[in-house]
Formats: sequence, structure tokens, C-alpha cells
Amino acid sequence: MWFIMRNEDFECENCSKKVKSLPKSARNHCPFCLYSKHLDEVFPGDRASSCGWLMIPIDIDYKKNKDYMIRHKCQKCGKEILNKVAEDDNFLDFVKKINKWKNF
Repeated sequence: MWFIMRNEDFECENCSKKVKSLPKSARNHCPFCLYSKHLDEVFPGDRASSCGWLMIPIDIDYKKNKDYMIRHKCQKCGKEILNKVAEDDNFLDFVKKINKWKNF
């Protein structure tokens, strides 16, 4: 698998907040609402997806070599992608929401 570093500022299409790039890694989701956008198709950074819809955070995963990951699901095509949690993510609030969903 290939990886293309895309480290750019953007405005979140879900919550409209301005999101700054990270100094040491490529940001691919909003740190405030944790939404992402379906831009990549085959590998991270390829920007080959023709879908382009918002991806909702639906779950968390833990990968031994990557730490905690957010599972995003495209609201249009249903594709699921794992994204590494960034240091400034509103992750704790998300974990609390996930626990509420699972205990419902």
C-alpha cells in the first residue's frame, strides 16, 4: 500500500470550523466533530474517490502499531475507512458517545 502525505488546512463541511494542518502527520478528519470526507479510494492520500461525500465517525478500533483509530463510514456509498486519532481530536467525547450507543 502506498501513502501520499496530504497535510492541508481545510474548512469542515459538517461543522464549518476551520481546521489547521498537523505538524508531523496528515490530517484527514475534523478534530471538533470527527467527520471526514470520502476523498481517497485505494490508499491514503490518493484523492481518487469520485464519491466526495461526508464520512461519519461510527466506531473506534485499536491497532497495535497505530494506536486508536476512528472508523468512518461514507454517508453515500457506505465505504468504511479507519483513520488514526490525532493528538488534538475531541476523542474522549466520541468514546463517551460510542459507549452510550453500545449500551442502548
